[in-house]
Amino acid sequence: MYTKQFGLEAAVEVADFEFDHVAAIAALVEKEKIDCDFTLTRSFDVYTDKEEAETAKRHFDEFKKAGIAKSTMNDLVWTGAEHAEEVSGVKNCIGCFSFTAAHLWPYKLMMHLLARAVSSGLNLQTHTLILSISPSTSSPGKWTATTPRGSITASKVIFATNAYTAGLLPEYARKIVPSKGICCRIITPPSSTHPELKNTYGLRLGNGSLDYFIPRNDGSIILGGARSTFFSDHENWYNNTDDSTLIKPAEKYFDDYMQTNFLGWEESGARVDCIWTGIMGYNSDTLPSVGEVPGREGCFIAAGFEGHGMPVIWLVMKGIAELVGSGKAFEEVGIPRVYRTTRERLESAVDVLGPKKR
Repeated sequence: MYTKQFGLEAAVEVADFEFDHVAAIAALVEKEKIDCDFTLTRSFDVYTDKEEAETAKRHFDEFKKAGIAKSTMNDLVWTGAEHAEEVSGVKNCIGCFSFTAAHLWPYKLMMHLLARAVSSGLNLQTHTLILSISPSTSSPGKWTATTPRGSITASKVIFATNAYTAGLLPEYARKIVPSKGICCRIITPPSSTHPELKNTYGLRLGNGSLDYFIPRNDGSIILGGARSTFFSDHENWYNNTDDSTLIKPAEKYFDDYMQTNFLGWEESGARVDCIWTGIMGYNSDTLPSVGEVPGREGCFIAAGFEGHGMPVIWLVMKGIAELVGSGKAFEEVGIPRVYRTTRERLESAVDVLGPKKR
């Protein structure tokens, strides 16, 4: 997608940026001795549709032939239809990539980092609502954050507000939209016998489905997606901040997921242990918004990660820290150019996300 829209060089930047996250997070966990269940593994990108598989393989071949993104491309392994089911363990798989990946417990990672930051002097406010951000009336060139507990004035502000960005930056309304998703935890009975699955998965199972699968070290599985059941009706998810209810059409989607889609799991007794919803920040042009906010000098944004933040956010925020703390230019901090928030993007009529007008 990025190749067609932005060109080969920009697409390579994104591919390498995501690939670099595995080593970056591994180094962080090791250096800080973080207990977060970090597990280095391989991931399968699974295709069950012939046309989608052929397109993916064609792009792969184009990159290999061009001799670019070598680290990323050399790590990718393509398996064709003859052995795809056997290699991936997924029924009806007609092609799959595998590549180096990792999984961890995000909450444990963030709690460790927050504790470290607080011990170093960070003033962390978890229940202080920001009502507005506006130019300071007393200190020209600075910004004032108004809260129920008083106001704070600073020369630089970072908006890591993801789905809720438009509440403080109205120019991002309809650009970064709260979008509801659904996820569950799968478990099996202690007596269950089934193939062990150690890899993570991105599963394209048809009808617009792109499910994600993360095995846990306790034997359970985190499974999310189910878009094929609800995504066509925007009322189910678009501009929706209610994470207190499930998405009705997707409630039963995961019930027999393992038995239906994975070889050797037919008699596993796998079942949904718990299921929940969460709010992501989706974008009208499919790209995160990163960098200095147009027209607001000193305001920086990192938001709209489309539920795909794990292989993006860490190095994005490293870049933001360099923009803010060192005054570096965007081009110097290693963030893909297509992520940069610009006036052109804010004013663009492109909207692949919202309901189509009739």
